[in-house]
Amino acid sequence: MDVKSTPSYLYWLFCQFELITCSYLMEPWEKVLFYSFNLAMLGLLLYTTYVCLAFHASSAFQLLCSFLGNPRENSLSVVK
Repeated sequence: MDVKSTPSYLYWLFCQFELITCSYLMEPWEKVLFYSFNLAMLGLLLYTTYVCLAFHASSAFQLLCSFLGNPRENSLSVVK
C-alpha cells in the first residue's frame, strides 16, 4: 500500500462507517455524543479484555508451573 494513499483510504473507511451507522444524517452535537459513547464502550471493552486476559494468563502460568514444579508433591497431595 502506498503511503500517499493511506489518508484517502482512512477517509474512505470513515465514510463507510458513517454510511453503515447512518451517522452522516446526525447533527454535529449528536455525532459528538455518538462517537464519544462508542469510543468509551470500545475503551471499556479493551480494558476489560486486557485485565481478564492478564488474569487468565497468570492463573494458567501458575497452574503450568505447579504441574512442572515438583511432580512428587503434586501426586502426594492428590493421594492425601
